[in-house]
Amino acid sequence: MKNFILDTNVLLHDPQALFKFQENNIIIPITVIEEIDRFKKDMNETGRNARMVSRILDTMREKGSLAVGITMPEKGTLRVEMFTEKLFKHLPVDLRADSGDNRILGVALDTRDRYPDIPLIFVTKDTNLRIKADTLGLIAEDYESDKVDIQDLYSGTRNIEMPAESVDRFYGQGWLDAPEGIAPNEFITITDSTNVSHTAICRYDAASARIVPVRKIPKEGIWSIFARNREQSFALDVLMDDSIKLVTLVGKAGTGKTLLAIAAGLHKTAEENVYNRLLVSRPVFPLGKDLGFLPGDIEEKLTPWMQPIFDNVELLISGHESEKRHSKGYKELMAMGLLDIEPLTYIRGRSIPNQYMIVDEAQNLTPHEIKTIVTRVGEGTKIILTGDPYQIDNPYVDSSSNGLTYLVEKFKGERIAAHVTLTKGERSELAELAANLL
Repeated sequence: MKNFILDTNVLLHDPQALFKFQENNIIIPITVIEEIDRFKKDMNETGRNARMVSRILDTMREKGSLAVGITMPEKGTLRVEMFTEKLFKHLPVDLRADSGDNRILGVALDTRDRYPDIPLIFVTKDTNLRIKADTLGLIAEDYESDKVDIQDLYSGTRNIEMPAESVDRFYGQGWLDAPEGIAPNEFITITDSTNVSHTAICRYDAASARIVPVRKIPKEGIWSIFARNREQSFALDVLMDDSIKLVTLVGKAGTGKTLLAIAAGLHKTAEENVYNRLLVSRPVFPLGKDLGFLPGDIEEKLTPWMQPIFDNVELLISGHESEKRHSKGYKELMAMGLLDIEPLTYIRGRSIPNQYMIVDEAQNLTPHEIKTIVTRVGEGTKIILTGDPYQIDNPYVDSSSNGLTYLVEKFKGERIAAHVTLTKGERSELAELAANLL
């Protein structure tokens, strides 16, 4: 049995953390309750989590005294520890300033000293606070129940060597029996074991248990867009497959994630009429110093945040204009109801049927926010989430704990989901160099 002291940011990140420490003791400093109370009126995910924590603790309080300790479902206990001024004596002089972090450290040190036979672990998502705790001799850990090691993230692709006759048979009959251990919709590059230039690209179709060819792009392209590399061919394959309802695209800046998703969405919406409209969302996180409140109605407020989307749409439309096929700007597409921009702020409680939905910059979302978005998907809707786990503006998640990587790992074995990691930048030579060197 161990004693776990939880910091405020752990509960604000995941209110269900209270139930994830099994048979161990959970200790919440009273300072954490005070800090959570400051967030309860916020109309965002943090505010909702703060209110949920308060409701959970209030429900637990009905079973007994939080000061004494309450038995949890997993046989551990939960209790709230009070802070008194005398606890500052446990801290070095530099940490005796009256702040929330120092109060929490004081409670942690006092608990360790009062229960020397029970290992104590301080859990916080605050990097500096973990450093302070370690300096004081405490065992400090990050909250990692929903973390995915970015180095081990499922890539959605693999290379397999086969005899030359197997590669020839694939081209001849259009399929091969799949080897074991392949995930549904995983892409495979099969290579002749004696001739590395003798290759084929394919995808595992779980329904038939076969390796099948990647679909060919029409000669006119997808809204004048053609795959420039192998991974983009993989992405377009799943983006155009209506049987795959969830697609995640991960890659660095300039790999074409958003452009490919929008091109496929416009094609499916405006050309094939498979979906009623293309719905695009992205979280609102500024790069650098925030400019503050923006004037105007919702559409005017969203324009600066959605400008990257509009830029991609205009690029695609200009390609069609050169072919004399389309001459509508994004505003006309919006007026016709074919394109809509939706702020994620108002998505809770909605049901979104029969739409092609794109969530851009999804690496800035928490796992709980990702769950909220994906559970809005109604009948006939396809959802695409794109992002770069190494470009995160949300201060409360990182490359391993963000919702996008969490979603990739959770859905990698599902038949209606597919994932592609794009590695080669195609925006420009300069953009590719910048992404690799800076």
